[in-house]
Amino acid sequence: MKPKTEKNRVRKPQEPSPAERPAEGAVTRALFIQATQALGAVLAFDYPADAVLSRHFRDNRELGHRDRGFIAEAIYGVLRRLRWLRRIAGAEATPRMLLLAWFARGEGWPIRNFEGLASATERDWITSIKAAEAGEPSLAERADLPDWLADRLLAQMGEDALLALAHGLNRPAPLDLRVNVVKADRDAVLERLRADGVRAEPGRLSPQSIRLAGKPALQKHPLFLDGSFEVQDEGSQLLGLLVQPRRGELVVDFCAGAGGKTLQLGAMMRSTGRLYAFDVSEKRLAKLKPRMARAGLSNVHPVLIAHEADAKVKRLAGKADRVLVDVPCTGLGTLRRNPDLKWRQSPAAVEEMVAKQGAILAAAARVVRPGGRLVYATCSLLAEENDAIVDAFLAAHPEFRALSAQEVLAAQGVALETGERLRLLPHVHDTDGFFAAVMERAKGA
Repeated sequence: MKPKTEKNRVRKPQEPSPAERPAEGAVTRALFIQATQALGAVLAFDYPADAVLSRHFRDNRELGHRDRGFIAEAIYGVLRRLRWLRRIAGAEATPRMLLLAWFARGEGWPIRNFEGLASATERDWITSIKAAEAGEPSLAERADLPDWLADRLLAQMGEDALLALAHGLNRPAPLDLRVNVVKADRDAVLERLRADGVRAEPGRLSPQSIRLAGKPALQKHPLFLDGSFEVQDEGSQLLGLLVQPRRGELVVDFCAGAGGKTLQLGAMMRSTGRLYAFDVSEKRLAKLKPRMARAGLSNVHPVLIAHEADAKVKRLAGKADRVLVDVPCTGLGTLRRNPDLKWRQSPAAVEEMVAKQGAILAAAARVVRPGGRLVYATCSLLAEENDAIVDAFLAAHPEFRALSAQEVLAAQGVALETGERLRLLPHVHDTDGFFAAVMERAKGA
């Protein structure tokens, strides 16, 4: 199994709210140089952007919170609109030129803000690109997507729908919390956060969700430290509701990662039964253990496996009441948080993922007991990783039948018109892009 993108790490560099941004014209030459250096490292696309930024900030500890926020916001802005910026600034534009173009056209800075940051020659260039018309862009350029990805999405939806989706993906994601139902209830957490000056509202979709205004730093908040909440996208929380684990059951999170959904499942089980968290990464599972302790869960059992056919998996054949298979995927539904992925992924990567996804789903299905539930999920937008995998699985495994995701959610008080399979889109639901299919193994199988 290939490592998947982690979607809601608390320590991920967050883009600041408008109130946290340095005032226009208050950017120093040194800070601009730092942003240029960081952008150059990110644009190599050797590693995820958040990992590159974290490394840059560790190596430059003199940068304050506002300076780090300025750098992160600028870089994520460039990554979201890279196709457009290269059309404006030129296909061979340097990181410095891309930043200047972003501030001039993307942020709308007046030319006076570049005094002290750009040379006279550069300011003349900025003036020219401010007035430049780039001609008629292609659909992929209008969507700020690589050609191959725009073509695949266009085959799934019309042009207007594609542009609406792209617009949603190019907006920064909000910050969502999941209330740990073992330790707290949502109303109490909301009241405490508001009392502490944090602007917060109940989530619209998940009964466990709280949505924050801006990106407040909550790593040291008492309710985070005591495990009353975790950071988790509201759409991701719906995957746990589709699993719908009950007290005392045997549940498997087949691709647990660092365990965001594992913790949700454990809490929904009220820390009873047994919840196995499988993953191929010892490092990710190690991150889960302190989170389990903070959440007050004693029913979670992290298990390191070598691959989906590991003997540790086979020992549970036909025993699990519920299995969640949130497979490694291209992560293209998380472009609001990880805009670099659209430039780092490729058709070859999709083919590799699809082969793995089918094998992982088939292996996970063998763990499900007769009458048990299997939930397949991705944070991808591509049909190849979503419907095609589920359709092929159901055709090859007649002992499984599809359940309605909409009905499963409705039974838990979530009114969402999703049809048989869950499809969440940023511009429609204001969540990351998720896909999920719910299946049940026949009782006589």
